[in-house]
Amino acid sequence: MGADLESISEATSGAIGSLLSTTILYPLDTCKTRYQAEARAHGQQKYRNLSDVFWEALSSGKVLSLYQGLGTKNLQSFIAQFVYFYGYSYFKKLYLEKSGSQSIGTKANLIIAAAAGACTAIVIQPLDTASSRMQTSAFGKSKGLWKTLSEGNWSDAFDGLGISLLLTTNPAIQYTVFDQLKQRIVKRNQKKAAKGSSPEALSAFSAFVLGAISKSIATFLTYPAIRCKVVIQAADPNDDETKKALPKSRKTVPRVMYAIWRREGALGFFKGLHAQILKTVLSSALLLMIKEKITATTWVLMLAIRQYLLLTRGRLKSA
Repeated sequence: MGADLESISEATSGAIGSLLSTTILYPLDTCKTRYQAEARAHGQQKYRNLSDVFWEALSSGKVLSLYQGLGTKNLQSFIAQFVYFYGYSYFKKLYLEKSGSQSIGTKANLIIAAAAGACTAIVIQPLDTASSRMQTSAFGKSKGLWKTLSEGNWSDAFDGLGISLLLTTNPAIQYTVFDQLKQRIVKRNQKKAAKGSSPEALSAFSAFVLGAISKSIATFLTYPAIRCKVVIQAADPNDDETKKALPKSRKTVPRVMYAIWRREGALGFFKGLHAQILKTVLSSALLLMIKEKITATTWVLMLAIRQYLLLTRGRLKSA
């Protein structure tokens, strides 16, 4: 029961942190996604810099369109982080119970994080695809979630699932690096916690710094796959030249990789890397900072709810 409560506490605090960080940074995320999704045709580029996306929205009087798809993104983010943190916490505790170990090594941590990431990718893939299509639609012309998903068949809703499963290595690397660094920081002054006490928490600054470092490493190592995924999931652009560069029917991983290589060269796989790092580092650092600060409160609330349920159950039995 305690293990389940702690898993739920971790999942809830992670999901809330994700919801807040996603909302705060969403305009940057939209600019990043549109910049990454652009396919260069005949040497032409609509966006030379990340800021060009923002100026396009500003000059056309559609700044609020930078928030198109926010509801879907928040729903995706909340579900994804809840599933991920619950799965990660649950698998970690299961491993410790079965192995009898006191701590988790790097290899085991990677496997556990990858397993949690795979479960998450499968659950939220349709929302992920819809979110990308909404963000890359023409400003002011984004459709609702249901209409976006119902435009094609169910296989279209799972566009990029294979590459999403491959990208489970991203959070696996991120949270493994974060956990290992966190353990080193708290281990020096760590004491055995009394039963029912709140989990060990980092300071807000330490959580922010460790989150930024861990996400930077993970992003750099997996970025080529991230770029391919965005191109696969993007809405079909209105630009005829871009349609010729990457028509919808050809958006498979091998064809997208070939198109990027042929039209943009090896550096094309890293187009928008700076934007990705800026957004994801800030997002992950905020997420982990918020999560660390509210975990203790969430834990206390979970214990209070459990105590209330136990008392209620006792009264019903005695009645």
